[in-house]
Amino acid sequence: MNENFQSIEYRCRRNVNIYDSPSCTRLATQAALGRHLRVVSPNGDTSDTSIEVCLCEDDYPGWLSIQDKRYLEEVATPYQAIDLCATEIQARLPAVIAFTQNAMKQPNYYLWGGTVGPNYDCSGLMQAAFASVGIWLPRDSYQQEAFTQPIPIEDLLPGDLIFFGTPEKTTHVGLYLGEGRYIHSSGQTVGRNGIGIDVLSEQGDAISQSYYRQLRRPGRVVKSYG
Repeated sequence: MNENFQSIEYRCRRNVNIYDSPSCTRLATQAALGRHLRVVSPNGDTSDTSIEVCLCEDDYPGWLSIQDKRYLEEVATPYQAIDLCATEIQARLPAVIAFTQNAMKQPNYYLWGGTVGPNYDCSGLMQAAFASVGIWLPRDSYQQEAFTQPIPIEDLLPGDLIFFGTPEKTTHVGLYLGEGRYIHSSGQTVGRNGIGIDVLSEQGDAISQSYYRQLRRPGRVVKSYG
């Protein structure tokens, strides 16, 4: 391995998986074609099989299989976040919503760690939808909640995020569509095993009711990560 590998920024030449440990057995996230990453430690615990990396757009850490190193290319210009104001973000929200609705039309299932279509986890779908219009969110739902501006439930607008979980922590996120509906990728055990639309009300079906009971708060995206 190049001894200067650590000091160089790379771009993905294809979609690659990023894992949560050097064993590369459990998916943490995915890096889509064109994403930037930097190597954290080229001589990690299992350098023969994996590389410790950090994705540049959201600072998400993980491990890349050494076999996927061939899908990286050096970049001359490092990634630089684009500063967007709240008005610019608001103008892009219809396209964010359209992304999620188009994703729902494709055959899909819930994939833990999925950020590349057709299969997503909840926060992966949100990140991909916003990234499609140049707005970056943090990776995980609890990070996205902390990143957004809290708003009262009665002030919800299409394009706002809705967070669910326990009083201690956010574990799920959806995108508000208006008229009391939101779109999200939910799990197999209690959910729709993929992308679907639910109602933010006690009057919905069993799945909608289950999530409504876990409602924490809405949040508005007013900036791009970086």
